[in-house]
Amino acid sequence: MSRRSAADGRPVERRAVLLGTAGVLLGVAGCTATGRAGTAAPSPIGSTASPSVPSPSAPAALPRTTPWRPGSGEVHPEVKRRAVELVEAIGAWPTGKGGPAAARAEVAALHLPTALVAQAGPLLPSAEEAVLQVVDAQYGGILADSASVLVVCRQWTRHGDAVRAGGTTVDVRLVRSGSGWTVTALHPARPGAPSAAPPAGVRKVLAEPGIVLPPAARADVRSGQVHDSVLTAMLRLAGTYRMYVSVVRSGHPLDVFGTSRPSDHPRGRAFDVWQIDGHAVVDPRTPRSLVERFMRDAAAAGSYNVGGPVLLSGGATPNQFFSDATHHDHVHIGFRD
Repeated sequence: MSRRSAADGRPVERRAVLLGTAGVLLGVAGCTATGRAGTAAPSPIGSTASPSVPSPSAPAALPRTTPWRPGSGEVHPEVKRRAVELVEAIGAWPTGKGGPAAARAEVAALHLPTALVAQAGPLLPSAEEAVLQVVDAQYGGILADSASVLVVCRQWTRHGDAVRAGGTTVDVRLVRSGSGWTVTALHPARPGAPSAAPPAGVRKVLAEPGIVLPPAARADVRSGQVHDSVLTAMLRLAGTYRMYVSVVRSGHPLDVFGTSRPSDHPRGRAFDVWQIDGHAVVDPRTPRSLVERFMRDAAAAGSYNVGGPVLLSGGATPNQFFSDATHHDHVHIGFRD
């Protein structure tokens, strides 16, 4: 499989990268690159590189991206690596190498079912060239023999002289087989259409620099299908923290993984945060005091169900705080209404 090149920013394990072509702040997980587009060598952790920005007279150029790699704090790094390499392989290609047939060849090279390409949806738009940057890979659920990995990504496509910025979140389902983990299904996010007249809360969240939203999460907010309790809590937390959201409504399992209990996410009543003030929740170097304080502040902002990598005592109700392997890499903040 060919390798893609990289653009980096702040030297933390999962960096925030300002990509001029996209005009947005990008929270990037890990460091390294894959897929069918680009040839430059990946940048090492903590390196700094400038994004590729075309001059007025040059042909359209896509940003340089980095492949995602799990860090030392991951519970089961091989599961996330398997999910991410598939998304990266499908979602990026050099000029003249796009389309389902080329994507199936990439998937076959990973020894995965080529039928998965038919489930790629927005990952495989019609374009002359594409690059993809995984922002984060977090668990939607992890059990002994099955898993859901939510691969949050940004994608740039070239159409003649125009570069378009987009992206999605893919719920990648995996099962453990005799030879390791294999992917069984892809469920890309499908946010609703933008609201014609977004209310004030939506406009404030979209304009708040302390709330960094990836494409699918931003589209969820713009759709008007996110509950006011979520918007209010986001704004309250943004008064103290700069938080990088991974998932809001779409791109998340409909049920709590491994159960028949409906998740709060698809109903627009929850959001997940993977990075706080530039520190990845999963990074063992991140101060536990920061994560704990953020979790307690989320509860104070009205959340009845706050999950994360540490089990906190206290709370307004006996089960207000929880912790498990799934939430080792992010903070879940849920609301009843």
